[in-house]
Amino acid sequence: MTPPSTSLLALVATFALCFVAKAGEPATLMTTRGKLLASEDFAQAPPPFTGKPIGFASGFTGWRYNSSATGGKGGRWEIAKGEFRGIETPGANHPATASFGMTFQDVVIQCEVRLNDVPDEGRKYHSLFVKATDAKDYVISLSLGQGGLFLTPYDADKINPGTKQREKGTTVKLLKPIKLNEWHTVVLEIQGDEVVGTLDGQSITLSNTLIGTAKHSIMLGAGTEASFRRLRVWEALPKADWKRIKETLNAAAKL
Repeated sequence: MTPPSTSLLALVATFALCFVAKAGEPATLMTTRGKLLASEDFAQAPPPFTGKPIGFASGFTGWRYNSSATGGKGGRWEIAKGEFRGIETPGANHPATASFGMTFQDVVIQCEVRLNDVPDEGRKYHSLFVKATDAKDYVISLSLGQGGLFLTPYDADKINPGTKQREKGTTVKLLKPIKLNEWHTVVLEIQGDEVVGTLDGQSITLSNTLIGTAKHSIMLGAGTEASFRRLRVWEALPKADWKRIKETLNAAAKL
């Protein structure tokens, strides 16, 4: 695949979907849904993970998350009525994180998300993220805040000397006011070195060579407090119309 260009990394576009996918699922732009790889409705607490974690966030299957009442620097998670709620620990200023261990390369990740309106207790931002990780670190991040949707790639060759983690690349943005306490549908399509992030039918896309690496987990994060439900992961199959659709996104970004 042709190496990504700087202009593509800076792409910002919205695309209004005017059709409904089969079985009532939101339409996908870059890929089509193949085999269903994971389905979690959070009807009950997921069983503990299996395997021995190795590297950054890999080497296990199933869920890893903190459910203790006292929380910790990464907060805690609660499950009730089909809702997976991440609660940031007051004073820690660190998002609650939960990882779902699975090995994948090209997938469609879909879930419903909500930023919960709760007292901030010194925590400034309502936010959530869905990240794909490899054995070393983050690969790509889809995040949602009150200002909209954001896609951020990571750089395999640049390491922050303080945190020892990969540095972030250029973020692309879908600027859209997001109200608290309302559910939204997020779809993250990953195929090769490209991703498409879609929020309620509006999309942004970017490309980065690191995205094509073998990935080992999906990480969910919640700042202050945020909820997830109806998480689905499908294998991502090529979509014949992607080139044309991508051209439409590029054209829209230049308007």
